Amino acid sequence: MRMQKFLKELFKNQSYDENNFFLIAGPCVVESEELIMEVAEKVSSICKKLAIPYIFKASYRKANRTSASSFTGIGDEKALALVKKTGEKYSLPTTSDIHAHEEAAMAANYVDILQIPAFLCRQTELLLAAAQTGKIVNVKKGQFISGEAMKFAVEKIKNAGNDTVMLTERGTTFGYQDLIVDYRNIPIMKGHGVPVIMDCTHSLQQPNQASGVSGGNPELIGTIAKAAIAAGADGLFIETHPNPAIAKSDGANMLRLELLESLLIELVRIRKAT
Repeated sequence: MRMQKFLKELFKNQSYDENNFFLIAGPCVVESEELIMEVAEKVSSICKKLAIPYIFKASYRKANRTSASSFTGIGDEKALALVKKTGEKYSLPTTSDIHAHEEAAMAANYVDILQIPAFLCRQTELLLAAAQTGKIVNVKKGQFISGEAMKFAVEKIKNAGNDTVMLTERGTTFGYQDLIVDYRNIPIMKGHGVPVIMDCTHSLQQPNQASGVSGGNPELIGTIAKAAIAAGADGLFIETHPNPAIAKSDGANMLRLELLESLLIELVRIRKAT
């Protein structure tokens, strides 16, 4: 499982084991400077210790919320500036998700990777706008399509002249209020010639709850992550927060920050064994 050249360039400021998986982690959304700095400092320290290459993630805005009353953000450019500041302080590459084609160029001024939300993975204008920034593009697989069909998202980006593409598995719709992970999608999507990431937290969401707030099963994050490493995932995506109970978005399926290190130690062992 050799790391692709663009990822080696991305992690050039970090010391890590090239045979390890990489980690994308951070809180769901930028709530405050204090929060994202706390998470970045803690996670980067753990990753240095375990030789895991690390990308800091926080959404600058949550455009897809169940309820109109849900928190969406502190302001786009303010939040993006904080993500950039965090990356610079801890010498980390950064990522955030974009929601419309006109956001791509703006976000590209602040982050290293543009993330395409699962619900928008077929939006051609969005994919092309992200590709044209020259940034790495990480496309989350829609809950409604197969791993095979994600080749078309990859083709759209590459045909726009950008070969730095990654795909993320985040579960498949199962009924109305649950998701199920089909681990066949990991080798299938790797067959498209791109790194594949497992989103260990959003794949445990329980959407469309009558309360207007998505539920989740955070106690199974470790199970999802271990199976993904065993199935050959190149990277893991884990949203984490010091206190998910008070998080302003996706608290029901985030990992408590204090539990991250012990989980990563287990995952590194599994990676070495496989």
